[in-house]
Amino acid sequence: MSAVSPADFGGLTHIEESGFSPQEEKLPVMITSAPSGLEGEGFPVKRAFAGVGSRYLDPFVHMDQMGSVRYEPGQAKGTPWHPHRGFETVTYMIDGVFEHHDSTGKGGLIAGGDTQWMTAGSGILHIETPPLSEVLSGGLFHGIQLWVNLPAKDKFIEPKYQDIKAEHVKMLSSKEEGALVRVIAGDMAGEKGPGVTKTPIVFLHASIHVGERLILPWGGGLNCLVYVLSGKGLISSRQTPINEGQLAVMSDGGYVELRAIRTDSVAEKTMEVILLGGEPIGEKVVKYGPFVMNTMDEIKDAFDDYAAGKFGKPIT
Repeated sequence: MSAVSPADFGGLTHIEESGFSPQEEKLPVMITSAPSGLEGEGFPVKRAFAGVGSRYLDPFVHMDQMGSVRYEPGQAKGTPWHPHRGFETVTYMIDGVFEHHDSTGKGGLIAGGDTQWMTAGSGILHIETPPLSEVLSGGLFHGIQLWVNLPAKDKFIEPKYQDIKAEHVKMLSSKEEGALVRVIAGDMAGEKGPGVTKTPIVFLHASIHVGERLILPWGGGLNCLVYVLSGKGLISSRQTPINEGQLAVMSDGGYVELRAIRTDSVAEKTMEVILLGGEPIGEKVVKYGPFVMNTMDEIKDAFDDYAAGKFGKPIT
């Protein structure tokens, strides 16, 4: 796995695991399995939020696990130019490389452990595609694309781009150093990730070694979603099983507990998990294609503005 990891755990902040009462524990409200699909020019994805109501997801709207897939030379695929309005796209690359360009002229390479955070706001065009070197060589491709809603007051703000390199991601460890937590955005155990968000959220990638557990403090009015990228484990003290490609929606509470268990694959030594927390916006959400707005009239306006060229032009 190419996501950023430390040379050793000695210099990392250790997450405090004591001081919680059992009554504060978050428990799984539901566990769903992500169906498979194709995105863009045909790369495989798992639809992580499929079957989960918006009231559980708010402020998150959509999440795809891209891959994991190993491409042969000439097979790698991306997306064509396409529009967005009304939300933020967050592309986190774990393995492989994507190249991003948008109609404001921003862009660059998103390599293992990097995150591209694009605030679509009033409207933007963008493209994500493997660079020619990646197409020619092939290789492992694995990442996440997350959509984060914007409140009505921010849906027409000027588009913005954040290029978050892997070396800027904050890393923490569990008390026993059996788990590594990468903080991409938000605050965890007093440590803040580099992502700048319009809506208060937490975005983490945790690697938990088989046989080890991870306890994370979780408060501040944020909801909690747990998605397993690979491996399998147990969630909460009730030891509810959760496996690769499954999402757990967690109840209210002050902490979340995860434990990684052995799979049938001897090569799989960790459970890889995305943890999301967000402060609900509490507004009506109308999602249609590449637009996330508050009313159907605003969706129609977005299509009209796109057709009129108001989102800019592709930059070659």
